[in-house]
Amino acid sequence: MGKRRGVSAVNVVFGWLRQQSNKVKIALGIIISLILVVLLKFTVRNHNHFFIASELIHAAGILILIYKLTRQKTCSGLSLKSQEVTAIFLAVRLICSINMEGDIHTVLDFATLVSTLWVIYMIRYKLKASYIKSLDTCYNYYVLVPSAILALIINPSTSYSYFHRILWAFCVYTESVSVLPQLRLMQNAQIIEPFTAHYVFALGIARFLACAHWIIQVVETRGHYLWLLGAGYFWFPAALLAEIVQTFILADFCYYYVKSVMEGQLVLKMPV
Repeated sequence: MGKRRGVSAVNVVFGWLRQQSNKVKIALGIIISLILVVLLKFTVRNHNHFFIASELIHAAGILILIYKLTRQKTCSGLSLKSQEVTAIFLAVRLICSINMEGDIHTVLDFATLVSTLWVIYMIRYKLKASYIKSLDTCYNYYVLVPSAILALIINPSTSYSYFHRILWAFCVYTESVSVLPQLRLMQNAQIIEPFTAHYVFALGIARFLACAHWIIQVVETRGHYLWLLGAGYFWFPAALLAEIVQTFILADFCYYYVKSVMEGQLVLKMPV
C-alpha cells in the first residue's frame, strides 16, 4: 500500500512537471541544482574530493558498459563515436596528468582509459554485428575541431609549457561535449536500454560533481576568478562554462531517467 502511494505521488509530481513550460522546468532545475551545491559545500570539507568522486563515478559507468558487453553480448544503443571521443580526451588528460600532477587522478584516468579502449575494441570487432551505425550520426570532427580551436585561443596561464596548456584546455573542452554523439544516438533510437541509461546517468552525476567544484570555488573566492575576465584572463570562466554546458546537456536525460526509475520502467523512452 505504501509503495503504491509513493508511486502515485511520483506520478502526480512528474505529471505536473510535464504540464509546465520549458522556462519553468529550467528554473526548477537550476534551483534544485543550487540547493544540492549548497548542501555539498557544507557537507564535504575537501572540495577537491568532488573531482575524485567524479572520476570514480565515470569509471563506474564504464564498468556498467563492460558488464553489458560481456553478459548481454550486444553493443546495441552505444555510440562508438562517443567512446572514441572519450578515449581521446582521456588520453590527452593522462599525458597532462603524468607531466603536471602524477597523483590519484593519473591512476583513475589510466584505468578509465584502458576500460574505454576495451569498450571500443568490443564495439568495433567482437560485437560489430549489433552496432547500429545508422543511428550513430554525430561525427567526431563536429566535437574535436571546435574544441581544438578554442584550446588554441583560450588556455590556462601556468608555469607549464604552452603545449601542455593547450592539451589541458583541449581535454576540458572535449570532455564537455564528448557525450553529444551518445545523446544523438539515443535521440535517434528513442528507446534506451537499461545499462546504456545507467551509464549516461553516471556521466550526468559525474559532471554535476565536477561542475559543483568549480561553482564552489567561485563562491569561496567571492567571484575572484570571474573578475580576472576583465583583465583578459578567460580560462577560468571558459572552463566553468564548459562544465555548466555539459551538465545542462545531460540534465534533460537525467530528468527522464529518474522519472522512468521512479515509475518502475525498465526501458527509458526519450521524447520526440
